[in-house]
Amino acid sequence: MTAPDPNAAKTNDLINWLVSRGLAGAEKEELLDGYCTRLVDMGVPLMRFHAAQSALHPVYGGTGYSWYQGRGGDYQKFEYSEDVSEDWQQSPLFAILNEDVEVVHERMVDQNEPSRFPLINDLRESGATEYYARGVTFDVPTHNAPRDAKKPVDGVLLSWTSNAPEGFRDGDLELINTALPHLGLALKSASNARVSKDLMRVYLGREAGRRVLSGEIRRGSLQQIDAVIWNFDLEGFTSLSEELPGSEIIDMLNDYLAVAVGVVHDNDGNILKFMGDGLMAMFDVGEIDEDARAALKAVPMLQERIRTLNEERSAAGLPVANFTLALHAGEILYGNIGSESRLDFTVIGPAVNQTARIASMHRSLGQRILISDDVAQAAMPCSQDLISVGRYMLRGVAEPKELFTVYNG
Repeated sequence: MTAPDPNAAKTNDLINWLVSRGLAGAEKEELLDGYCTRLVDMGVPLMRFHAAQSALHPVYGGTGYSWYQGRGGDYQKFEYSEDVSEDWQQSPLFAILNEDVEVVHERMVDQNEPSRFPLINDLRESGATEYYARGVTFDVPTHNAPRDAKKPVDGVLLSWTSNAPEGFRDGDLELINTALPHLGLALKSASNARVSKDLMRVYLGREAGRRVLSGEIRRGSLQQIDAVIWNFDLEGFTSLSEELPGSEIIDMLNDYLAVAVGVVHDNDGNILKFMGDGLMAMFDVGEIDEDARAALKAVPMLQERIRTLNEERSAAGLPVANFTLALHAGEILYGNIGSESRLDFTVIGPAVNQTARIASMHRSLGQRILISDDVAQAAMPCSQDLISVGRYMLRGVAEPKELFTVYNG
């Protein structure tokens, strides 16, 4: 009887673990850390492991994960910008991606000449004896793709480095290569989940994105909540948009909206939607008194950050703008509205309409910040000094509303 192959048993154990963690939806960090730890436990002399992958994200174009052997392993995560750096262009992984190279394999114990890759030379100085890199492609090119089409970038590029006196053994690389498709599949699963979360958060907002991913996708699924609504608009933006080139208008709008979004998020609010040169946000942090205090706490922060932005833009010779802000509290319906083929996760209800009515009174009252009596009463005791600007009838509202503004001293 033939004795069982211990290497085959090790490989199967690693493959089974990768498949089980991939099916369980493990995060990429957990997958890679567990993968490297298991390689070492199996006797693979792994000094360093690196994985690079493109990312569908509005800020950075790719992510990198490096694992270093040590006490329990030292794990690092990197986020790469869209700009192509010189280090990246001179790396082995860049060669695999852009040249007719499937594998970069260098045994430093067998060569005296420096490598053409600065990274490998640096690793050698750190005690590395062997470097092995290759990629796993997620999407196979179609048969009718143009011949000169670039190698697809949807996949993951990986490298393994050893510092053992003789480098990797043949069985080590065989284990790595046999388990590689399973590692790629598990990473693809983790990446798809991460992309979904990132895009949902960016396009729908943190809370709405989380709820959609959790399964709230049926038309008419609404939740009734008490919250404070923020209605932010840039003042004088319409006239500026007629005077400035389109690219400058977009840059300017992004500058101011980035400030407003940052303030909302810093005070645990959620962006509901962008509306031209403004946005609507919601504060739902707990009970209505907590919502009101959070929304009011954000007001002086917004004033200060807009003031700083205007100083910076003025110093750079760029046009500046001011803002208006309306706050109202009440009962809203939060959820999916639309048609079967196109839904919007948003808010509706009388409180939303009344916030818009309050926002329409900025010019007539000469106040940039208007706060309803519902917010003022809910926030008491309040750290801000609120000043009444009178009681007014709002269109479509039966009873008059007392409106307040903030005292700036």
